[in-house]
Amino acid sequence: MAVTFAKRTEILKRSEIREILKITQRPEVISFAGGLPAPELFPVEEMKHIAVKVLKDSGSQALQYSTTEGFEPLRQKIAARMNAKFKTIVQPNNVLITSGSQQALDFSGKLFINTGDVVLCESPTYLAAISAFSAYEPNFIEVPTDDNGMIIEELERILQTVDNVKLIYIIPDFQNPTGRTWSLERRQQFIKLINKYEIPVVEDNPYGELRFEGSPLPSIKSFDTKGLVIFVSTFSKTFCPGLRIGWIAADSSFIEKFVLIKQGADLHTSSISQREISAYMEVYDFEEHIKRIISVYKKRRDAMINAMQEHFIGDIQFNRPQGGLFTWVEMPQRIKAVELLKRCLQHDVAFVPGDSFFPNRQVENTFRLNYSNMPEERIYEGIKRLAMVLKDY
Repeated sequence: MAVTFAKRTEILKRSEIREILKITQRPEVISFAGGLPAPELFPVEEMKHIAVKVLKDSGSQALQYSTTEGFEPLRQKIAARMNAKFKTIVQPNNVLITSGSQQALDFSGKLFINTGDVVLCESPTYLAAISAFSAYEPNFIEVPTDDNGMIIEELERILQTVDNVKLIYIIPDFQNPTGRTWSLERRQQFIKLINKYEIPVVEDNPYGELRFEGSPLPSIKSFDTKGLVIFVSTFSKTFCPGLRIGWIAADSSFIEKFVLIKQGADLHTSSISQREISAYMEVYDFEEHIKRIISVYKKRRDAMINAMQEHFIGDIQFNRPQGGLFTWVEMPQRIKAVELLKRCLQHDVAFVPGDSFFPNRQVENTFRLNYSNMPEERIYEGIKRLAMVLKDY
């Protein structure tokens, strides 16, 4: 019998970041490739205590099946923190716990996208979102961006001329891959346009709490008066990615559909992981934990920017993000990032070429650098090696 696969599998590709990370597992490689949190900041000792506490206090419930929506005390905490930090008005029943925010992106594609539908995104945008949505066979249209976010005039031109736009995907805070943050004016202009055209928006916000400097800005969701914005986030960047706890915060009409999709996917997210995060927040100071992360990442951001300013020569541009995990490098057109990476790997330094972050265009002269996972001395050495290869190139 000949085995045949669904047609959608023909468009699935291996994640370039995942493949690069296989190489960077070698201890001698200085990797700026993955968006990995610093493992030394994981609260290992505290979590030992929490694991015992959860099993002692509610072991039978923690190890049992649970509700699809998620652990109610954790949903309450998420709603309260969102309202305080992102200026939203979210109730616990507007929150669905997911297995990481990647599952939330996949569910969003499943909910909205039919074959041939149009998805709008920033140019460039998060490559794992491209992968998640691609399984549902949309047509991507990249909306031009600048340092303040999506260019609203370009977005409106597309909305006026393109039929069948089903979803808009954005990362307004410390964007992956560029590290850019939308201005307040741009956010207000965006939601005004969204309300006019009434198109669902996925606001992906895994990095918003990791601000090093400047004033926090209200989320796009905070301006949402028509229930069109689906806020997606995760504990992977602010706590422990191995727990795989993310969430969707959205209008009840959307949450009802997301719950049905999740019931068909995995019934519910890990019961014990949800209870462990909730218990940690009750026993320890979660805000102090985030402040510690911010302090470390700011030093690493500064180390990378200072090293690039010292060692990069010629027409090479990079930005200074106000938070998050990444900075973005643009080189002269003649330099191909994929070829540069091959040469850099010979010197045990790695990054992610930028072409993966463009769903349609071939942009070969950019790359993304991550600074969260390496100590300052290795960041300096890695940038020095990278600059040497660039100079030879």
